[in-house]
Amino acid sequence: MAVTAFLFPGQGSQVVGMASILAQNSKIAKDILSEIDDALDFKLSTLMAEGPSEDLQLTQNAQPALFASSICTLRVLQNQTGKTISELCSFVAGHSLGEYSALCAAGSLGISETARLLHLRGQSMQQAVPVGEGAMAALIGADLAIAEEIASASADAGLVQIANDNADGQIVLSGTSAGIVKAMEVAKNKGLRRVVKLPVSAPFHCQMMAPAADVMAKALTNIDFQNAEVPVVQNVTVQPEISAYVLRENLVSQVTGRVRWRETMSFFNQAEVTDFVELGTGKVLSGLAKRAAPDARIYTLDTLDDILGYLG
Repeated sequence: MAVTAFLFPGQGSQVVGMASILAQNSKIAKDILSEIDDALDFKLSTLMAEGPSEDLQLTQNAQPALFASSICTLRVLQNQTGKTISELCSFVAGHSLGEYSALCAAGSLGISETARLLHLRGQSMQQAVPVGEGAMAALIGADLAIAEEIASASADAGLVQIANDNADGQIVLSGTSAGIVKAMEVAKNKGLRRVVKLPVSAPFHCQMMAPAADVMAKALTNIDFQNAEVPVVQNVTVQPEISAYVLRENLVSQVTGRVRWRETMSFFNQAEVTDFVELGTGKVLSGLAKRAAPDARIYTLDTLDDILGYLG
């Protein structure tokens, strides 16, 4: 019997034209994009469809845009099947901002409030650290123990923390610009295969994001959170949660906390998940799922054709 997990992508998958084909082919998707435009009081849908790319890349725009793409895909899938989220999958999970998409999918958050929260999350994360003072770098070929050693050996230059533990051999560090420069030197001296400075505007998922965590904590206290209709495997705990209170608390922790995606995939393997479905723009999580669960069936849904193909 199939056990399905729905996956919701994080930042980096955004691209001009995202959700456009789906909106052209589905009134449901078009209406959702209009609802999000109204919630944000600007035409995010036009930015998604037409660009310019440099504006779409801004984190306060990229975050709600990726959510919009994911939730449009899900709602079209639900319309095609007539099924609730709990009839379609056993678990949901999202990478970083994708956790908000997962919570909306699970019925904990509404569409408009999720879009507003992500716009605020992007703004507060960008404003938490002046441009140029923070950085991030990907360590290709490092396991968690080596990454911890690199972070510790760089601490004299500035804060360095593990931001994303994405997969075996794919870990992202975050911290001060000086700390990350030192970490890259240490990593190269250790003979790592590749060390890549990421083109990001802020050091996400580290303690430098504490001001953003405070902003989100205040914003989330005013949200009417609902218990999830299907378990949400959260980034900071790697536990399947349905409690509205716990889900909210872990969202605040997530701003400064590590995205534990490698462990999330291990959880799904232990739960004997057979099918992974990535909803929205990009294929990053599908690629990570192929590495972590080579025997699983993996689907990437972005267009109406993708959805119809998935439904067979």
